[in-house]
Amino acid sequence: MQEITAEGRKREAQTEEKAERTRQRKAYLPDVDILERKDEIVILADMPGIDETSIKVTLEKNVLSITGKVDTDLPKGHALTVSEYGVGDYERSFTLSSEIDSNKIKASVKNGVLRLVLPKAETAKPRTIQVRAEA
Repeated sequence: MQEITAEGRKREAQTEEKAERTRQRKAYLPDVDILERKDEIVILADMPGIDETSIKVTLEKNVLSITGKVDTDLPKGHALTVSEYGVGDYERSFTLSSEIDSNKIKASVKNGVLRLVLPKAETAKPRTIQVRAEA
């Protein structure tokens, strides 16, 4: 079964050439919406099965990385008969510009949706410059 389509199926995350996965499970790219507001950028990542204890958000050298581990244990005494939904972990990275105030990034999760709020740095915020008449 092919896992990479744009019609609602999960896309499998690709491992960088020099990196190796240490877990024997698939990792998926969470679908995201990116919203820009006057003072911030908001990233909403769809990560079903994730809660605050199973997700990690890191920032290193302007790369914001999201990783989430999904518990796939079946209830005791049950066996998987049919699987139409790909279950696995989540991985996604974003390169941030200097317009983001990295010290004020906030993250929260609710119902499997990760919300990242990336405040814009003061120098990146638009401002109005007053024009005066010369005498």
